[in-house]
Parts: sequence; structure tokens; C-alpha cells
Amino acid sequence: MTETERWRAPWIDLVLPVAAMAVVVVASNILVGYPINDWLTWGALTYPVAFLVTDLTNRRFGPARARRVVYVGFALAVVLSIVLATPRIALASGTAFLLAQTLDVRVFDRLRERVWWLPPLVSSFLGSALDTVVFFSLAFAGTGLPWIGWATGDFAVKIAVALALLPAFRLLARAPGLAAVR
Repeated sequence: MTETERWRAPWIDLVLPVAAMAVVVVASNILVGYPINDWLTWGALTYPVAFLVTDLTNRRFGPARARRVVYVGFALAVVLSIVLATPRIALASGTAFLLAQTLDVRVFDRLRERVWWLPPLVSSFLGSALDTVVFFSLAFAGTGLPWIGWATGDFAVKIAVALALLPAFRLLARAPGLAAVR
């Protein structure tokens, strides 16, 4: 294997997770501007998929590569969100995303050897809590919008979606070629 092939090989496997991460975050940043009611925005329904992407990447490739997906996804999502959402939403989202996803990677890795559902559930729960507090306080505090209600609804939906995504995690984590990294 040449030096170029050695450098490219780890990144080739991460193209799909990085692309998925960027799409999920940008879509969520756009959709957070569209309230469903006084306690929920459309972004709450899409953002939890980011934790699924991170957890599957962590399970397959380990924490170092999962962090790469987080960092590259973060950079792409912030740049695209500044253009497609608003700068305030993009910066709040980027800050919350980076903190929450790095927490998710660390917690998932520490729980890696436990029963299959514990790492994605606990890491998503803790990451979602941090993400919700940071994002909603930075994005909407002082705007006069019902952001505390949105944050409460958002967190509840993130947990419900994390639970709903557990079967998808189980199936995808066991798929051929996605054996767990030890």
C-alpha cells in the first residue's frame, strides 16, 4: 500500500457518515426555524439521527474515527448552515453539536463492552441533554420566542427518537462488514 493509499483508506470509509452527518445537521438547523407548536420544532425530529450516525461510526471504526466524523461534519454543517439557516442558529448549533457529539463519542466508547443497547441509549441521552441546553440557550435566549418550551419538547422528542432508533442501531451494527471495533 502506498503512502497515499494509507492516508486515503481511513477517509474513504468515513465519506458516508460525514455526508449523513452534514445533511442531518443542516436539515435540522433549517427545520428548527419552523415550529410545530409552542413546545416543538421540526428540527427535533431530524437531529437525533446525528447520534445514530456517531454511534454507528463509533461501533464500526472506534472513537478516533467517530471524532473525525464529528469534526468534519461540524465544519461542513456550520458553513452550510450559515448560508442556509441564520448565523446565530449556525453558531449555536455548531457549539452544541461539537460539545454533545464529543460527549456522545466518549460515553459510547466507555460503555462499548456492555449490553448492545446501553452505549447508544446512554450516550444519546447525555449528548441530547447537553445539546438541548446549549443550543436553545444560545440560539433563542433573549428573542422573546418560547425557547424553554421548545427546548423541553425537543429533549423529549430526542429521547423518544433515540429509543425508536435502537432497533435500527442493532440491525445496522450487526450488518455484514460493520463488525464492532474492540
